[in-house]
Amino acid sequence: MNEKNVLAGINGSGGVELLESLYGPGSSSEARLCYASLLEGILPGKGFPVEFSPRNGELRLFSAPGRTELGGNHTDHNRGRVLAAAVHMDIAAVAAKRDDGRVFLRSAGFSDTLVNLEDEAGRPDLSPKPEEQGTTGALVRGIAAGFAARGVDVCGFVANVSSKVPQGSGLSSSAALEVLVAKIFDGLYGGDRLSPLELARIGQEAENVFFGKPCGLMDQTACAFGGAVAIDFANPSLPLVNEIGFDPLAAGYALCVVDTRGSHADLTPDYASIPQEMNAVAGFFGKSFLREIDLSMVLSHAAKIRESVGDRALLRSIHFFNENRRVAEMAVLLGELETVGDHASKSGVMGRFLDLVNESGDSSWELLQNIYSSGSPGEQGLSLAIAVSREFFRGNGMKAACRVHGGGFAGTVQAYIPVEGLDGYRARMEALFGDRSLAVLRIRPVGTVELRFV
Repeated sequence: MNEKNVLAGINGSGGVELLESLYGPGSSSEARLCYASLLEGILPGKGFPVEFSPRNGELRLFSAPGRTELGGNHTDHNRGRVLAAAVHMDIAAVAAKRDDGRVFLRSAGFSDTLVNLEDEAGRPDLSPKPEEQGTTGALVRGIAAGFAARGVDVCGFVANVSSKVPQGSGLSSSAALEVLVAKIFDGLYGGDRLSPLELARIGQEAENVFFGKPCGLMDQTACAFGGAVAIDFANPSLPLVNEIGFDPLAAGYALCVVDTRGSHADLTPDYASIPQEMNAVAGFFGKSFLREIDLSMVLSHAAKIRESVGDRALLRSIHFFNENRRVAEMAVLLGELETVGDHASKSGVMGRFLDLVNESGDSSWELLQNIYSSGSPGEQGLSLAIAVSREFFRGNGMKAACRVHGGGFAGTVQAYIPVEGLDGYRARMEALFGDRSLAVLRIRPVGTVELRFV
């Protein structure tokens, strides 16, 4: 579609309906402004580099949501279970094909990304580049390589991007970007044929191999699928993904994240130590992953395990088994929450779910030990946020819950607050961590998508 047709689609009744399905009731006006700005910004003479401005008038719109982890803190990389959901904060893009191998990506507030997917002779150049490691360019090249490995002939594209997924928020801005780029390649060159799971796998491969960061598959899967999903990674090549309807507001709760605004120095060694130590416990039994053994085996050999791999590895393995059990129960409870009709039953189911959220938070603090970095013990924003939240809950007689959100060590905590107590909780958290440090999340039912207007 050209600019006029896209704008007509956005402003039509079908456009309003689609945008509100992505961003929530009453959000279509703001969303239309966002996409209109992206469209204007990519056109010749509007600040976009002339050599990368679309020439054929064919413009496409894409959106990838951020994600929130509902349960399963650091279980996916050891073939465990997780519970996650897409959120209304997204990365949006307008994109167009190129007839060469160059990819140009512009996002407000970030440096432009330019990647050439071809060598000087015009042949595909899709191997990892040491000089690109840790950059957006590495992700783009890695995702292109993922499509090529699946038989898709990819060329370059240009994209004007806007992100509403805050970096360092624990809402997985990197995973959202990965599946967004994957969806653009799929839409422009792949015939829009790849499943959400395959898009997620391509993003994970790019992050692991090209970007150079170890990660599981939970973040990309949640961003790609949309809604709330229970994921079982027992078979990582074919994880089981069950979609669950979950709207916290319908149960009377606001789902929030609080950004503690701590240092975002390189925490990769802290993150990497968790799967390494869990794998070491599995290795004690000649296995590669904790999912291949069970808690009784670990406890019966605890003395020898701690001597072999250390106390923290043993504690982290205990977290894994209990967290895996909690996720299974949490998924069942959310399924029940969909079906119960009376208020008392709904309140009871939600109450048990909140108990498990708190148990997950306790386990992450005490056993997993990802609440602060051992290298910076003077900075414990997550510990402080959880402690102050619990005092607020107790002081106000609330049935509520909070836990570390995402990878941990810095960043955000997640909280479920009765709607009537949200304003007071917001005031308490923002007095401690600054204005707008609390964000209320809406679960988005639609995953990574190309926007099409009928």
